[in-house]
Formats: sequence, C-alpha cells, structure tokens
Amino acid sequence: MASVSLRRPVGSTCKSAFASHRQQLLPHARRTFASSSKNTKQIEDAYIVSAVRTPCGIFNGSFTNVPATQLGSTAIREAISRSSIPADRIGHVYMGNVLQAASGQAPARQAALGAGLAPTVEATTINKVCASGMKALSIAAQQVQLGQESALVAGGMENMTRVPYYLPRSSQQPPFGEMKIEDGLIKDGLWDVYNQIHMGNCAESTAKKYNISREEQDEFAILSYKRTQEAWQQRLFDEEIVPVTVKEKKGERIVQEDEGYNRLKLEKVPTLKPAFDRSGNGTVTAANSSSFNDGASALVVANRELAKQHGKGKKVLARIVSYADAAIDPIDFPVAPAKVIPIALERAGIKPEQVKVWEMNEAFAAVIKANAKVRYFDPPHILPHFLGLFF
Repeated sequence: MASVSLRRPVGSTCKSAFASHRQQLLPHARRTFASSSKNTKQIEDAYIVSAVRTPCGIFNGSFTNVPATQLGSTAIREAISRSSIPADRIGHVYMGNVLQAASGQAPARQAALGAGLAPTVEATTINKVCASGMKALSIAAQQVQLGQESALVAGGMENMTRVPYYLPRSSQQPPFGEMKIEDGLIKDGLWDVYNQIHMGNCAESTAKKYNISREEQDEFAILSYKRTQEAWQQRLFDEEIVPVTVKEKKGERIVQEDEGYNRLKLEKVPTLKPAFDRSGNGTVTAANSSSFNDGASALVVANRELAKQHGKGKKVLARIVSYADAAIDPIDFPVAPAKVIPIALERAGIKPEQVKVWEMNEAFAAVIKANAKVRYFDPPHILPHFLGLFF
C-alpha cells in the first residue's frame, strides 16, 4: 500500500526475475486523472502555503510525556500562524495517526482544538499506516480542488513511546495461570497481520527478491545518517522546525532539534546482527531499518485566492500537481512505490527524468534500493539533504 503526491515549486507475488516484476507493475500506470474530463475548468489549483514539523524525538526520549495529539496541536498551530491565513478560514483538519491506542477519542479533533481552532472546525483522523500523512494531504487537496474548502490543514502525528501494552479482558483470559500481554506498538504498527510476520521480515523478502546485499543496505544507512548530520550542521531544517516545550521535574525545556541522528556509531553498522531473519542469511538490521520516534507535522493547503492573498511574501511553497494511491501484496509493500509513482507522474504529465528530488518513506534501506532498481529515479536524487532511516 502506498501513496504519492507530486508537488511543483512556484498485488501479486513477485518472481525473482526483475523484468517479470516490472511487467507486473507498469500496466497499472495507465489510469488517468479525473481532471482530464470535461470538468477540468471547474477544478481549482491547490497550494501548500506553509509546512512545519516538530523535532523527531527518539524512543523513550524527550517526548515521553507529550501525547501525539499535543505534538499535533503544536504543529497545526504553527503551520496556521506561518501561513498568515486567518484561523477562521480553516475549514477542516486531516491528521494521519496510526498508533491511536490510549490517545482518547478522535485524535485529529483533539489536535485541532488544542491548536486553538474553533469547535466548529471539522477534523478527521486518517489511518493508512505509513501513508497516513500523505493520504491526509491528498484528501485536503481534493477538498480545495473541488471547491468544497478554501483552506485546510493536513499532517500527521505519532508518539511511539506512549503506545501501551494490551491485556485482554478477564473473559478472554484463563481463570488462573499466566496471562498474555501484547505490545501495542507491534500489534497495531509493526506486524504484518496477513502473513503473521514482522514488517522487517517483509523487507527481508524484498531484499532477497531483488538481490540486495547487506553491504548495499548498510552503505545506504550510513549515507542516511551522514546526510542528516550534514543538514543539521548547515542548519537546513531551521525554517521547518517548530520547537516543543517539554515540562520536566526541574522546569520546562525547549526541544528544537532532532534527537538520535548523532547517536549511531557508524563503524558498528557492519557488525550488527540481523534483527528479523536469524537463519544466518538475514540482511536487515537495526541500523538499516528506520527507528522508533515521536513527532508531528502539519501544512496548510489553500486555493489560489487565499494563497495569493496570504502566501509568504506573496509566494507559496508548492502547487499540488497530482497524487495517487496503489496497493500490492502486503509482503511486497517495500516496492509499492514502484506501482504508484508512474500513476502520479502520468496524471501530472511529468516524465521521471524531469523530477529533480524524490522523497520516499524509508522504512528500510531495502525499500530505496529495491525501488531504485525499477529505474524511476537515481539514488543521488532521493532526499539530498536527509534520509529517513534515523526517523
């Protein structure tokens, strides 16, 4: 399952042969975007006028006592403020949130009200696993394009640290003896319920199908951390970060930088044991997999009129050109982007070689390496300032 969104600045089991997998994916690209109909003139352009994110906190780190909804409120409030669009013009909030257990009712609405929006503002929580935030954005864009809203907020929020353990009700437990407690983080976030394996085992399956070695994955993991470190040294993230105030026993502390990207000892990456396949043939490790983190992001999507009126310096960050969704066999989820990318490109009327920067959910290094083999992009053009493994 994957989602993709193109922004312009202003399922079946795969065989080992690469060619057969590519043949399977490409025919699905021949779908057209709705705007190709006679109603094109009625569809409005959707613009991103502001975008912010909190720092990413490490697992059991600075945001241990900060609920995901509170992180979401912080991001929403700042995104609206930077957009200069009056809060009373925001018609709806869409927030992706996967791990909702113990968060309370309607997490997106909690985040919206916590950001100071009026109780009359609609809010919807989206759960499409890793694609939740992107789906929130595409729905928001549709609302603007159809003229149903003039301005909306879209984003995502998670606090993996605060996900509880699950203890079934007494009626489901034996009258005496041991009781089973399940980790909600694994059960609702990191477990392939269809194949009854960890998501990391899915990455192992992909690595084997595409002949991606441990060395290739480790090399990309090291690149991920180095790019992030260099980006922070150059202060490239300063404009997108919204600081988070954390209450502690000794008072308040402001978190304004990502945690974790400097903690990895690069020389130890090749020495780590496989985390999922313990047969002696495993290649996916803790280093070449994404880490557990806490954080939130939000952006404001608006129509042309509001974007022109309130865009920062009369400019906007981007125009949303197209978006698309695609699904594949769950065990092959790492290569779902290869199915959805051509759909989004076709709808936008853009060729792969015209894309200068690619952003991809880097759940595992194997995801990037596998999709690169479909040749829709060159690895140097993927997130040139940072990668996602440390997130």
